[in-house]
Amino acid sequence: MGFIHIAFLSFLFVCTYAASPPNFVLIFADDLGFGDLGCYGHPSSLTPNLDRLAAGGLRFTNFYCTSPVCSPSRASLLTGRYQTRSGIYPGVLYPGSIGGLPLNETTIAELLKPLGYATAAVGKWHLGVGANGKFLPTRQGFDEYLGIPYSHDMGPCHNLTCFPPDVKCFGMCDLGTVMVPLMHNEVIKQQPVNFLDLEQAYSDFSTSFIAAAAARNEPFFLYYASHHTHYPQYAGLGAAGKTSRGPFGDALLEFDNTVGNLLATLESTGVINNTLVFFTSDNGPSLMRMSRGGNAGALKCGKGTTYDGGMREPAIAFWPGMIKPGVSHELASTLDILPTIAQLAGAKVPPVELDGVDMTEILLNHGKSQRDTMMFYPTDASETFGLFALRLRKYKAHFYTQGSIHSSTTPDKDCSGLALLKPHDPPLLFDVEADPSEHYPLLLDDHPHLQELLEKIKRVKEKFESSMLFGESQISKGTDPQLEPCCNPLCSPKPSCCQCH
Repeated sequence: MGFIHIAFLSFLFVCTYAASPPNFVLIFADDLGFGDLGCYGHPSSLTPNLDRLAAGGLRFTNFYCTSPVCSPSRASLLTGRYQTRSGIYPGVLYPGSIGGLPLNETTIAELLKPLGYATAAVGKWHLGVGANGKFLPTRQGFDEYLGIPYSHDMGPCHNLTCFPPDVKCFGMCDLGTVMVPLMHNEVIKQQPVNFLDLEQAYSDFSTSFIAAAAARNEPFFLYYASHHTHYPQYAGLGAAGKTSRGPFGDALLEFDNTVGNLLATLESTGVINNTLVFFTSDNGPSLMRMSRGGNAGALKCGKGTTYDGGMREPAIAFWPGMIKPGVSHELASTLDILPTIAQLAGAKVPPVELDGVDMTEILLNHGKSQRDTMMFYPTDASETFGLFALRLRKYKAHFYTQGSIHSSTTPDKDCSGLALLKPHDPPLLFDVEADPSEHYPLLLDDHPHLQELLEKIKRVKEKFESSMLFGESQISKGTDPQLEPCCNPLCSPKPSCCQCH
């Protein structure tokens, strides 16, 4: 589509939504793989509500996050910028991390606040707590927050059970740190959190937020970042033991039930036809957990790697009357959500280097993407190595490959943590449309025209990396045990005394 058509769309948005701006519900799963949902081909997952979104909306097949681990991926989602710009690298933030998402970064919530939007974040934050809560969602544009401010395995496995009740949590949890807290805004309401009631609390909070905003005729933005299906899995009585897929399937079902509650509330309050619901995941499955870690489908490897199994995600856009049902094979990313919401809401994007592009042409017309490249940074991103891989249209070039402990236990030796860093010159090149499993590198001897393609990829890489200004690493600032959230901050001995019910 040309400039005139895009300009017309902009005019149409202004005219249509001047009196009633669209609402946004952004649902972010945790460690959910490309092959984990029923609508993406899993034979035993029970995900009726997410399948309903897919049947009535637009399902993506080439949608990418920006990092194969949590914190960097979440920073990119909320800012529309690669995590290297905001300093959320290398690795992830911890309960006592000194750093966090810098306050001069503009989140989607901060983009929408000047337009009168009510904003709420629910669930996993994982972008820092900091001294006096300086990095919490309430300091980043969100009116309200209910959730755990980091991964729920970052604390002892206290009060965390699977089904049946006597089966303790699967996998390793962190010892020697505070028990996992549940926070409302900036106040700890429960420590340790009761996981078996947690999802119901999230669901009630989210539906109440939607209902209250709708009653006030106030546009809203809900960011619901689920802890499901990150290990260790948990599920309350409404989902435990209800699936044939075991604890992972039960956790996924409980998450899906909340999605159903959100949809029911949008319908009952009469705002569903004026609400864009967008669902995706932060990174690929934790294959080290075997059947309890998720599934990447046909894609190679999983969490922690820059193969597609670590960074290509399920994604669904749902908006009755605005988005026609279908499937999009266009290239898109979590980076594109901020500029898309800005376009639909009539918001001004921040005056910084954005890496996202507007997806409205894809959403509303099943049209072409403005994106033809995707960059792949590893978990331990650095200026020294730069990009590990680059996708240009249907071709993906690997300049470095490396396995990850998160993707160990698979038969593919490339995925294992024992697969050490390996440079490739010329890069490994795959046609990821014909070979989504990245099994068969294209050989120059068989495809002489690929030399020209590799030269173009090299130029694209050089241009991008010349524009990449790495922000100060927030994670390298280290940790301070005194910053770990504690409901009794003056108690002793820590961390065991940090408990309140």
